[in-house]
Amino acid sequence: METAARSAHIGELNERSLHRALKARYAAPGSVTEQVVDGFVADVLIGDSIVEIETSAFWGLKRKLPRLLERFRVTLVHPIARDRYIVKQSNGDAPATRRRSPRHDSIFFVFNPLASIPALLEHPNLTLEIVMVAVEEIRVPARRRRRDWTTVDKRLVEVQETIRVSSMADLFDRLDASLPPTFTTRQLATAMASPRRLGQQAAFCFRQAGVAEICGKEGNALVYRRVAPAVAAGA
Repeated sequence: METAARSAHIGELNERSLHRALKARYAAPGSVTEQVVDGFVADVLIGDSIVEIETSAFWGLKRKLPRLLERFRVTLVHPIARDRYIVKQSNGDAPATRRRSPRHDSIFFVFNPLASIPALLEHPNLTLEIVMVAVEEIRVPARRRRRDWTTVDKRLVEVQETIRVSSMADLFDRLDASLPPTFTTRQLATAMASPRRLGQQAAFCFRQAGVAEICGKEGNALVYRRVAPAVAAGA
């Protein structure tokens, strides 16, 4: 327990601004933060419910979430930057610069981290909250290359929208209506207006969650189709 408590303290020291801001937003009156539960550190504990805030990959949750879900209802919070501002801070006396980035991520970027734990989204005690945000990316000059910049922090500017997802089917339902009954990962990416890689991750998540299945091939490309809800539920 002492090791877990030490990990909780270290976790707080290593938090970036975006994580701290979201944790403060979800910490309701009567809740406790950085609480050790079953050997794991929970971001926010509210009675028999836990809020876990993950701003990047989900692979670190593979052991943690299944244990917590045995006893608690867990809300997994993941921010996605719909809008971002690049703030460059030089090492000298020059003032920082701030510009708006042309990059705008969509809700479907959640498939990148979700590919680490796709089947867990079907657990009845787990709810995913995708928080669409505007952030500031704080960049400083890289040490080894003068012309390169590295991101050292992300700051929350505003929360624009919160989307609750209770199953992989909820995400499938948000796809463009133009997605045909059978589809490839390229068509899936097009329906999401996203890169091909994201289409591949989405197809993997849908398969692992029992929402879609392989039904053939077109050349070297696998062809998928949605599984009827009754079949996906094991009926």
